[in-house]
Amino acid sequence: MFVDASALVAMVVREPEAAAFGQRARQATVRYTSPIAVYEAVLAISRIRRAPIAQAQGVLDRFVVRASIQVIPITVDIGRIAIEAFARFGRGDHPARLNMGDCFAYACARSLGVPLLCKGEDFPMTDIVLA
Repeated sequence: MFVDASALVAMVVREPEAAAFGQRARQATVRYTSPIAVYEAVLAISRIRRAPIAQAQGVLDRFVVRASIQVIPITVDIGRIAIEAFARFGRGDHPARLNMGDCFAYACARSLGVPLLCKGEDFPMTDIVLA
């Protein structure tokens, strides 16, 4: 499964979906995320907890290690899939209105052939398989 920034944040700051996301993540045989999702999650954790960026990054880094989530590199192919995702589901012409981070999460999940663990109403409006 690919763990989107929204799911990372939900689990780290213990949002209402945290337990359900944690259970789904534990059921997956492999868990991935990306540097872009990490970036988005660190900024959100910092804002929510009113903590310095370095502290939020430490919290997320420890969570990623404990949860056995592998941070994958962003490849040229993933970049191309993200561009295609924006063309299909991006903020201009589609109700999902995916932003850059969303497009890269979509692209990572698509390129890895794994479901996407995420929060929100945007991804269900696309063709990505959800976890």
